[in-house]
Amino acid sequence: MKSAASAANAETMSIGAHLNELRSRLLKILALFIVATVALVPFTDEIFTAFSAPLTAVLPEGTQLLAVGVVSPVLGPLKTVLFCSFCLTLPFAVWELWTFAAPGLYRNERRALCFTIVSSMLMFACGVAYCYLVVFKMVFPVIASFAPSSVSFAPDLEAYLGFCIRMFLAFGICFETPVAVVALAAAGMVQLATLKRIRKYIVVAAVGVAAVLTPPDVASQLLLALPLIALYESGLFIAPLFCRAGAAKARAAA
Repeated sequence: MKSAASAANAETMSIGAHLNELRSRLLKILALFIVATVALVPFTDEIFTAFSAPLTAVLPEGTQLLAVGVVSPVLGPLKTVLFCSFCLTLPFAVWELWTFAAPGLYRNERRALCFTIVSSMLMFACGVAYCYLVVFKMVFPVIASFAPSSVSFAPDLEAYLGFCIRMFLAFGICFETPVAVVALAAAGMVQLATLKRIRKYIVVAAVGVAAVLTPPDVASQLLLALPLIALYESGLFIAPLFCRAGAAKARAAA
């Protein structure tokens, strides 16, 4: 059941008041993002160096990233700062939106949504960390080894940053697989037996997703496809715990 204070507050606030509150929260999120960006600007060189370290480690001696565009030396490092600011302010943004929506939810809905949000953020962070610490260190040497001796392997700055951000998003989203499996099974939207029965199709889909999202080399595709399959299996292993808990609560309520 909803708490009395939440119900009373929801009833007394008009639509305009809700919109004003949402606007104020969005302005707070934007203000914190700007503050975080300004605070990180003095550390632009350090952030960009860490961002480009997986690639520069495999470049030939004396070779650096190229800035082909006129404003690339400015926009490239700025993109890394903005990406870091987004990651730092994301928990605060989620908290603000959560506190805005929570009073209108039932207690069990708040618990389920809170678990989903927290686990999703943790798994997304794990996916980004796995991509940076494992995938990049294994993929870039393979890519560099394919360059002929007559070709100077010096990627463009903008292309490299775009590639990194796409890979971070791809691995972060794919690491949400166990959260999605548990949520679908616990909510009763898909039966657990059905999720287990389509396991072989998930393997094919994981290989296809890896082929689309990663560079055209076997190493990077396996580094995404195999964890994706393992994460799906882990979701199937964890889901029965939540299904049993939900069934027990339903019997108690009945």
